[in-house]
Order: sequence, then structure tokens, then C-alpha cells
Amino acid sequence: MSFLEKDYKMPVSSNYLKFVEGKNKFRVLSDAITGWEYWTTENKPVRSEEPFEEMPEDIKKDKEGKSRINHFWAFIVYSYENKRVQILELTQKSIMNAIKSYLDEPDWGDVKEYDIVVTRSGAGFDTEYQVIANPHTKFAEKADISKIRLEAIFANEDPFQG
Repeated sequence: MSFLEKDYKMPVSSNYLKFVEGKNKFRVLSDAITGWEYWTTENKPVRSEEPFEEMPEDIKKDKEGKSRINHFWAFIVYSYENKRVQILELTQKSIMNAIKSYLDEPDWGDVKEYDIVVTRSGAGFDTEYQVIANPHTKFAEKADISKIRLEAIFANEDPFQG
């Protein structure tokens, strides 16, 4: 016997799924909402359903003095690794394009009908993502999403607060 079990992992308390190095398997549980976001100088997200018409004054700049406004998708997922319902917000175009290609392919269709695995490798600007879909299966986990309000993120509110 040891102090901790050999395969012990710290529990994840975040309501948002963040991709870790290696495989990240999840099941999409809701339709997506889409919008635009930027991060403020206070490191807070600002999201809008419509594109920002002007560059916001409080937008955070990177080391080169550049700022970014990203298009995003947000949707509810079940993370098999974290064993819980979370929100996945995507801004990575490579992942979005891969998921969209599965949606557009008649043999795959609705992403709520199968699991998706995103494999992350590298770090920083060298981060790469590979996306694969597992065969269609019935979702077997228990997941109540009825009280999650995705649209709350546009008002900087917590979607999990009913």
C-alpha cells in the first residue's frame, strides 16, 4: 500500500473542459452557440453573439503588442476523463473544421451520436490537435444538462447557475 493509489489523479473542479496533453474523449450533449470573444487587460473574457465592430479599448495585447478577437463555439459535453458534464469552448480552427467535416458527412451527421477524441500534442505555438470520431454508440452515462444555460456566457454569468 502506498500513500496514494498508483493511478490517482487530482479531481477537476472546473466547469470548462481544457484539453490536456494526450487524448481528450468527450460526448457532445447540446447544440452549439457561436460568437466572438476577446480577453481584457484584467484577463477576463468578453463575449458577443455579433462580431465586434471596433477594437475594444480594454483588449489584452500579447508580447508583440498584437490583440485577437476569436470566433468561438461553446457547447455542453461529457468528459470521460473528468467524469463530469462541462462546457467546451473552441476557438481552434483545426478542431472546428474537423468537427464540421464530420457534421457535413452524411455517414457521421449529428455529433451528439458518437464520441469525439481530440489528441493534443506540443505546447504554445507548436500545439497540434488531431480529431477523430469513434463509431456511433448510445450514450451510457448519466448527465443532466437541463439547468445549464449556455447563453449566460454572453452576459459573463455562470451557465451552471440555472
